Amino acid sequence: MCKILIADDSDLFRHSLRSRLEGNPDLTVCAEVKNGEAAVEKFKELQPDVVILDWQMPVMDGLEAARCIARITPKVAMALLTMHSGNQLNKEAQAAGIQRVFAKGERFDNLSEWLSVVCNGR
Repeated sequence: MCKILIADDSDLFRHSLRSRLEGNPDLTVCAEVKNGEAAVEKFKELQPDVVILDWQMPVMDGLEAARCIARITPKVAMALLTMHSGNQLNKEAQAAGIQRVFAKGERFDNLSEWLSVVCNGR
């Protein structure tokens, strides 16, 4: 079972993503949080296999949360969700320890495929 932590300030988006992920019997969402600071704290507590972070959140954004989490566990799998995309954001995300950046508007299948690869490879 692959444990996933979701951090996004939108309740609707978090709950929707959780429902979709938990449709896969190999995945379980161990926690949902509304900001990056809470994501770091939950990561320390639960040690999930994968962290999915929204880029823009209150208190602490997804990039800063990724930097903190990567200092705790450098090899943890992390993805960034965003409404914006571009080479600069991809470079910053990679430098923060994030493996993939997904646009919130793209098909959910892309995130699902990435999760399957990551979770089967751990």
